[in-house]
Amino acid sequence: MRFGTTLIPTLKETPVEARVESHRLMLRAGLIRQLGAGIYTWLPLGLRVLRKVEAIVREEMDAAGAQEILMPAVQPAELWQESGRWQKYGPELLRFQDRGGRDFCFGPTHEEVVTDLVRRELRSYRDLPANFYQIQTKFRDEIRPRFGIMRGREFLMKDAYSFDLDEASLDRSYRGMVDAYHRIFGRCGLRFRAVEADTGAIGGAFSHEFHVLAESGEDVIASCDGCGYAANLEKAESVVSSAIAPHGQVGSMRQVDTPGMKTMEEVAAFLGCALTGMVKSLVVEGEGRALQLLLRGDHELNLVKAANALGVGSVQLADPVRAAELSGVPVGSMGPVGARLPLLADRCLEGLSGWVAGANADGRHLLDVVWGRDCSKPPWADLHNVVAGDLCPRCQVSPLRLDRGIEVGHVFKLGDKYTRAMKVTVQDADGREKIPIMGCYGIGVSRIVAAAIEQNHDDNGIVWPLALAPFAVEILLVNPKDEESVGVAETLEKGLRQVGIEVLMDDRDERLGVKFKDADLLGLPFRVVVGGRSLKEGAVEVQRRGQPEKERIAVENGVTHLIARVRATDGVDNFKNLPL
Repeated sequence: MRFGTTLIPTLKETPVEARVESHRLMLRAGLIRQLGAGIYTWLPLGLRVLRKVEAIVREEMDAAGAQEILMPAVQPAELWQESGRWQKYGPELLRFQDRGGRDFCFGPTHEEVVTDLVRRELRSYRDLPANFYQIQTKFRDEIRPRFGIMRGREFLMKDAYSFDLDEASLDRSYRGMVDAYHRIFGRCGLRFRAVEADTGAIGGAFSHEFHVLAESGEDVIASCDGCGYAANLEKAESVVSSAIAPHGQVGSMRQVDTPGMKTMEEVAAFLGCALTGMVKSLVVEGEGRALQLLLRGDHELNLVKAANALGVGSVQLADPVRAAELSGVPVGSMGPVGARLPLLADRCLEGLSGWVAGANADGRHLLDVVWGRDCSKPPWADLHNVVAGDLCPRCQVSPLRLDRGIEVGHVFKLGDKYTRAMKVTVQDADGREKIPIMGCYGIGVSRIVAAAIEQNHDDNGIVWPLALAPFAVEILLVNPKDEESVGVAETLEKGLRQVGIEVLMDDRDERLGVKFKDADLLGLPFRVVVGGRSLKEGAVEVQRRGQPEKERIAVENGVTHLIARVRATDGVDNFKNLPL
């Protein structure tokens, strides 16, 4: 392919709307252009990368025994009403009507559609296990699309759905997909972790997320270097540490003045106590319920954990005005003793004795509060975010570490959530009707492109892993009007293409400095400079992107040298993840 006749609109300046490196570099390298909020056109080089990811995903899904299908993007509301998700999914579901007034949505996922297919086509246990997948455009109406294709509204996704007769069979299907995901992300050259995860809006009882490790990641994952335990922040737990009285020996509960103090830090400093010996109160609302949640003073509330503990889809933290209205207590002085609202306490508080809390009176707090003596024991639940250094809940020896990650894959054990709701049955070996159970397996195909850039870039541009690079080799012509240079470049290109190595030739009549800048920006694995002093001495100059060393290779050895370099690099970029 020729640079001069291909749409590669590189930019010198970074667009102001781009806030993460992948977005900046995809725009500057001419991989994408924005059409609307969270909606992008993929330009030639970007599309080539997208197709590379798609090919890897397809090869591994086929190898794992999944069958490729293609389902409609537009879905009738009736299916979503059957599953109960038409109202529950939320505003991210793009709903619309056709000219006949019938309700439809643009699919953000396809559990209902594939379940409808199975109930129409599969009749017997002999048809199971079955696993169907597609690679297709999805749409989720994000309220704040950001970070380019990392958090767009329209995106390319691989979604697969397994159907099994029993739990043992589902376990095998699930493990087969987990293994396939490890191969996919390894082949893409990504450093990643598989972590325990919350099932979210999809539902189900068991799930894992796959995260590409990157400082720009929106998600936080906790992991143990000792035993390999890993979970996202919404799921991660830690060993509850032994609690001690914050003031030494516990006396009787007493009330003290804390005038004008609204924050835990202010109260702790005034009283000379640690945040770990304080109990803070937060008010949350969800599905018509309001509760007062109790946490240790140094902990942060995890809203997903709170929603799971309450058995609701989601909860919201009440703002100070709303919290005061619901609790009848001014901000900063709320506590559990004599509380108006129902209580739910983080389990880290269960062993705490002699703690500090608001007195439910403006500018006053209570000291030496004891569960069961001064305050009824509330229900306990895991409500807080783990912090670095907490003990691992699995081995109970090593501390947890926190890293940031970009979610690129998610696998679920759905059970019979959809097959039961949509009345799917098959006959077992004894002729009895049984409800199959499902697994769901998603990969953000387009997000992988951004995640790979987040992991692989430097100050000059992208540094592509070979497996995802739009081209393996870029040939730069110093002078595209020099016949000898053109002849050498075309010979190199032909020799490489004959063995399947993809080549981009920069044949533009442009200054060499501009070509070098663009080459660094595009980040192709190997750069070959043809012309100038090197060619006069019978050589071309070869350089691996991201490495300072340059090699002079005799023209007659150029093809064989590059073939050897590319083949030696193939697979080197692959990374292995710790097992689940």
